[in-house]
Amino acid sequence: QVQLVESGGGLVQPGGSLRLSCAASGGIFSGNIMAWYRQAPGKQRELVAGSSSGGSTNYADSVKGRFTISRDKAKNTVYLQMNSLKPEDTAVYYCKVRTRGTDYWGQGTQVTVSS
Repeated sequence: QVQLVESGGGLVQPGGSLRLSCAASGGIFSGNIMAWYRQAPGKQRELVAGSSSGGSTNYADSVKGRFTISRDKAKNTVYLQMNSLKPEDTAVYYCKVRTRGTDYWGQGTQVTVSS
């Protein structure tokens, strides 16, 4: 059974930075996709950034140039470096791993951007 443990959320001022981490354990197989989603109050959950085990990445238009997704394959960990944060980035951020056709979600970590 895959388990995901997220960390790194918190309160930051506009223009600041945070790095989220998501450590995966259990049955992670090759050909997986690791991604970050977020959900703001009253809004649907949306994809922020994704990373395939083959090395490709994709980003939501709203975060391009500000956020960077990366992974440590040896540790089965995916990171989201968030720079130039804006109040509209405030949300609960979730890590998701897709392996062998099954999606696994983390518990979520709150990111609040406010002065």
